[in-house]
Amino acid sequence: MTKVSSNNGNSNNDAGWVKEERFLISDLCDLISQYMDQEQVKEVYNAYLFGAQAHEGQHRISGEPYIYHPIAVAHILAQMHMDVKSIVASILHDVLEDTPATRKLIEREFGSDVAHLVDGVSKLTHIKFKNKIEQQAENIQKVLLAMAQDIRVIMIKLADRLHNMRTLGPLKPEKRRRIAQETLDIYIPIANRLGIFTIRHELENLVFKAIHPLRYQVLEHAVNKASGHRNELIDKINQALASRLVEMSLEAQIVSRKKHLFSVYNKMRDKNLPFCKILDVYALRVLVDSVDDCYRVLGIVHNLFKPIPGRFKDYIAIPKSNGYQSLHTALYGPHGIPMEVQVRTQEMDKFAESGIAAHWLYKSPDEKGEITAHARARDWLTGILEMQQSAGDSLEFLENVKVDLFHDEVYVYTPDGDIMKLPRNATPVDFAYAVHTDIGNRCVAVKLDHSFAPLNTPLYSGQTVEIVTSPSSRPNAAWLNYVVTAKARSNIRHYLKNLQSDEAMSQGRRLLERCLKPLGMRLDKVKKENIEAVLTEYGFTQLSELLEDVGLGNRPPSLVVKRLVPERISDGESEETKEMKSQSALAISGTEGMVVSYGRCCYPIPDDQIVAKLSKGRGIVVHREVCKNLEAKNKRGQSDRYIDVQWAKDACGEFSCEIKLEIENKAGLLARTATVISDCGVNIENVYMEDRDGFSMSLLYLLKVTDRTHLATVMRRLRRITNVMRIARL
Repeated sequence: MTKVSSNNGNSNNDAGWVKEERFLISDLCDLISQYMDQEQVKEVYNAYLFGAQAHEGQHRISGEPYIYHPIAVAHILAQMHMDVKSIVASILHDVLEDTPATRKLIEREFGSDVAHLVDGVSKLTHIKFKNKIEQQAENIQKVLLAMAQDIRVIMIKLADRLHNMRTLGPLKPEKRRRIAQETLDIYIPIANRLGIFTIRHELENLVFKAIHPLRYQVLEHAVNKASGHRNELIDKINQALASRLVEMSLEAQIVSRKKHLFSVYNKMRDKNLPFCKILDVYALRVLVDSVDDCYRVLGIVHNLFKPIPGRFKDYIAIPKSNGYQSLHTALYGPHGIPMEVQVRTQEMDKFAESGIAAHWLYKSPDEKGEITAHARARDWLTGILEMQQSAGDSLEFLENVKVDLFHDEVYVYTPDGDIMKLPRNATPVDFAYAVHTDIGNRCVAVKLDHSFAPLNTPLYSGQTVEIVTSPSSRPNAAWLNYVVTAKARSNIRHYLKNLQSDEAMSQGRRLLERCLKPLGMRLDKVKKENIEAVLTEYGFTQLSELLEDVGLGNRPPSLVVKRLVPERISDGESEETKEMKSQSALAISGTEGMVVSYGRCCYPIPDDQIVAKLSKGRGIVVHREVCKNLEAKNKRGQSDRYIDVQWAKDACGEFSCEIKLEIENKAGLLARTATVISDCGVNIENVYMEDRDGFSMSLLYLLKVTDRTHLATVMRRLRRITNVMRIARL
C-alpha cells in the first residue's frame, strides 16, 4: 500500500532568534531509556551529577545555569541514538576546559573511552598562541586528529556547535557573525562530508540567519507566502503518482519536502535569479524497498511527467563521496511548472539523513549502507592523518582540510576500468597522488584517453587516465600552482621541504668550509665542545640544524666561524678576519637547487660578473655586480651578508634574461622577432608591448638562455631584422 505524507515545516529556529527549549535531565533519561538499558541510563545520570557539581556557579551569557548546555548537547546525540559513552562524554565535554577536573579523574570515574572523547573535544586553553587564527587552527586540528582515532569526537563537537548556534541570540552581532563564519568554513563541510544532513541543514539555516538576518527574514516571508500555491501543486502530483504506483503494485512512501532557506539563498545568489525563478523550492521524495524498485519508480515518474533534459543524476550507481545515494530528476509538472523528484530506498534515506551517525542509529549486521558510509568516513579520516603528518603546521593542515572539504566531483577511470572520484578541476597530478603517493612523486607524463596531455590539464568525467612514471622523477614546485586535492598539495609540500632542508644543509656546509679554509681548518676538525657551545648559543640540538640555518641565509657563515674557532680569531686579529673575507669566490654551477636563486631585478646568467647576498629563508640570491639593488658599500667584504661568487666552469641549465627591442610599429614584426628567437633555440617566458608614439613601439622579452654567448647570438640575429631600431639587455 502506498503511503502519502507531508513534511513541509521548517525548524522551530527558522522564525528568528527565539529562546532555545530547555531540556532537563529527566527529559534526557526518558529519551535514552527508549534504546538503552537501566544500567546505561544510570551511568548517564551519574555523569550529569558529576557535570552539575563541576559547573556549579557557572552561567551562560543568557543567564541560565551552564549545565543546561551539556544536557542539550546530549539530547541532540540521543535523538540520533548514539551510544552511552558518547552521551556521557557530551555531558562532560566542557569539564576539562572550564573546571578544575582532570582527565585522570574522568578516566577513573567513567573509563578511558569517555576520557579520550572529552579530551578530544576540549580546546587548547592552556597554550599561548600568536593570534586567534593560529589558535583556531590548532583547536580544529586537535579535534580532527582525535576524530580520526574515534569518530564519535566529531559527533559530539557537531552537536555542541549546533546548540551553540541555536543559542546565539544573547551574543553581540559581530560575535554571532564570527561564530557563524567559523561554522560555515569548518563544521558544515564536515557534517556534509560525513553525510549528516539533518545537522548540516539546520546549521546552514542558523548561519544564514546570523550572517544575513534581514535577507533571512525577507526570504522566509517569501517562501511562506508561496507555500499555499505550491502545496496545491504538490498534492496533485502526489495523487497522480500514488495512483500509478498502486496500479503497478509498488509499495512506496511519498514525502514532500521544502528546500531549506540557505540552499534557496545560495541558488539565487550563485545564478543571479529572483525568488520567483527558483522552481525547486518544493520537491517530492519517493521511498521504496529495493534498488530495483527505485529504477521502476523512475520509469513511472518519467512516464507520468515529461523529464527536463540534463537534470537527471544517478547517485545510486555512483554515490557521492559521503556515501549519499539517490536518484534525482526534474520534471515538468502540472501547468508546465518544474518539480524535483528524488527516489531512494528506505535504507538510503536513513543514511542520507544521519550519515555516519546511522552507524549507531540503525545497527544491523547485514546493512550494506552502514558498512559503506562508515568505510567512506574511515577512508577520509585516514587521509586526514596523512595530511597531518606531511603538513608543516596547524595553519597549513587547516588549509589542506578546507581544500578537501570544499569540492564538487568528477569521475574518471583507471586503465583497468576502476572509477575514481576527484574534485572538480583536478589534474592528472591529483589523480596520480590519489592512486598512491609514490605514483605522484614519480609522475612525469599522462595519457588522457590514450593521448598524451600536459600534467596541468583539468580532468572531466568519463576520461581514462594513465600515469607515466620514472624512477628518477621528483615532485615539481610548479605543481602547487594547479593541484587541487589536499593529498597532492600536502605531499608535494612535504617533499619540497625535505628537499630544501637537505640542500640547505649541503650549502651551509660549503659556506662554513669556505670560511674555515683560509684559517687552515675544516669543519670536522673543529673541537666538539666549541660546536656544542655554538649550538647551545643558537638554540639548536644538532649540527645539521645549524648547517641548514646557515644554508638558508639566516646566519652569516663568517660570524658562525668566529664562534666555532674563537682561538683562531680574536678581536685584535684583523688580518685573519680580512683573510676570511678575501678568500676565493664560491663557485655557482646553476644546479644547486632550491637554496640558490637568481635576482629577478637583474637576471644574472653565466659569464656575468656576479655577487651573492645571503637572504633569510631563501639562501643565496645571486645578482649581477652592476645591479642597482646592491649598494656599493654593502658589497664584498663590507658586509657579512654579501659573499664573492663566480660561475663554475661547468655551469649549465637555462637562465632567465630580459631584453628590450625598439621597433617600428608595423604589422608582423612581433611574429618575426619571436620566430628569430625561437630559431635560436631560446624559450620565450613572457613578452610585453609598449606603444611609444604611434610610429614605434617597445617589445620586452623574458627569455631562457644558457649563457652570455647564447644571448649575444640571439641579439645579433635580432639586429639583422629590418625595422628593429635598438636592442639592449635590461
